[in-house]
Amino acid sequence: MPAAFSLAVYTPAEMDEIDRQAAKITPVATLMEAAGWAVARAIKQRFKPCRVLVLCGPGNNGGDGYVAARYLQQAGWPVSVAALAAPNPTGPAAQAAVRFAGVHVPFSVAEVQRADLVIDAVFGAGLSRPVGGQIADVLAAARRVVAVDVPSGIDGATGQVRGMAPKADLTVTFVRFKPAHLLYPVRESMGALVLADIGMPQSVLRQCPAQMWHNVPGLWGLPVLTPESHKYTRGVVSICAGGVMPGATRLCAGGARSAGAGLVRLAAGQAAPAYRLGAPGLVVDDAPLERLLEDGRRKVWVCGPGLTEEEVEAALPALVAAKRTILADAGALSAYAGRPEGLRGVSVITPHEGEFTKLFGAPTPDPVAAVRAAARLLGAVVVLKGATTLIAAPDGRVALNTHATPALGTAGSGDTLAGIIAALLAAGMPQWDAAAAGVWLHGEAGLQAGAWPLAEDLEAFLGAARVKATQAQNIFMKDNAISILPGGSH
Repeated sequence: MPAAFSLAVYTPAEMDEIDRQAAKITPVATLMEAAGWAVARAIKQRFKPCRVLVLCGPGNNGGDGYVAARYLQQAGWPVSVAALAAPNPTGPAAQAAVRFAGVHVPFSVAEVQRADLVIDAVFGAGLSRPVGGQIADVLAAARRVVAVDVPSGIDGATGQVRGMAPKADLTVTFVRFKPAHLLYPVRESMGALVLADIGMPQSVLRQCPAQMWHNVPGLWGLPVLTPESHKYTRGVVSICAGGVMPGATRLCAGGARSAGAGLVRLAAGQAAPAYRLGAPGLVVDDAPLERLLEDGRRKVWVCGPGLTEEEVEAALPALVAAKRTILADAGALSAYAGRPEGLRGVSVITPHEGEFTKLFGAPTPDPVAAVRAAARLLGAVVVLKGATTLIAAPDGRVALNTHATPALGTAGSGDTLAGIIAALLAAGMPQWDAAAAGVWLHGEAGLQAGAWPLAEDLEAFLGAARVKATQAQNIFMKDNAISILPGGSH
């Protein structure tokens, strides 16, 4: 089994196909029974017995609700069910409805107002129409909500709210997360999030490979130092340094050095004197860029932090022509606003939403699709920074990162991230792996740096972040009975 297997994120359409394939091996009713039991268990673990109303839709999501109602009733909880519509009489949800021998009440606002806890099993993640009218009124009347799969009204693929959706205190989903579970702002509507194993056949999951993953250690592996490692095997990061904004360049250099680069060099040209009073471990070059590119050991370059648009246009084409591995950020993104084709030839770009919009236009309601399209257009890894950072490869792979803190939203934080990713590229990690790992390490450093870190504080915590990532990755690999090879290969 691939190491990243259990980190997979599936769209509702992909999960529907998995369910269809699983039905050939395990009866749907068996999986539904396990799902409803998981919902009841999660509720009993988090709430004291109280009056429960289960709102059941006509599909399998409603079937899960009937099963949960039965298990809670058997545990002595006062439970009633309100059905939006009767399930298909020949389907497994109808069987689950028959097995619930408790109280049935109208699907109404009045019944919801009488309940202490409402289980929302109306619609699942594959919702295709807006929630409105009586359904919206009923859901909105609930004081405390436990959602089955996702709160009704949330599109599980895009994270968009269709009409309205209740804010859940707890959401219980099954087998694997869907994109909506990890995408902000709708992630905040999930409350506590439980991913339950319901016995989905592993052979089916192997037959349905994912293209999306939750970004945590184990999805990638950090490079490993050996007794023979030296600064050139750890990698050289070269940074184009400008004459106007040296602070951003220094932050990028600090991120690269603290993330493990063997050597960081600043290509400063005539601005070299402004950098020579900086960190003593930096090498500051004043030679022309064309001469610096003659050194074949300098494979990885960062272009953009601290550069004006004019400085970018003087440097980036030369880097592309020399076929270097290039991370473009900040000034490099501004320089090509509205003409992203000018960035073809770079390996990784790291825009925030504003920069992304200037390059490619505003993201569509489906942010995953938007970042995938941008990666295909450039033939580069695109890191769209945000509350959920999306890391997309040209081949369609996407990692969703939620391991971060709002405190990272401070000037210069992105320059540090550029340096971190560049260090991992220089150490030999594949481009998508390096970007995903860099984003996670950046988030961990922010978490360790406290409530109000400055960008220059982050580099002090990157060593500890690498230690934590390595520990987590080793635990994950042990649990999956698999090891990670040096350099990020799986």
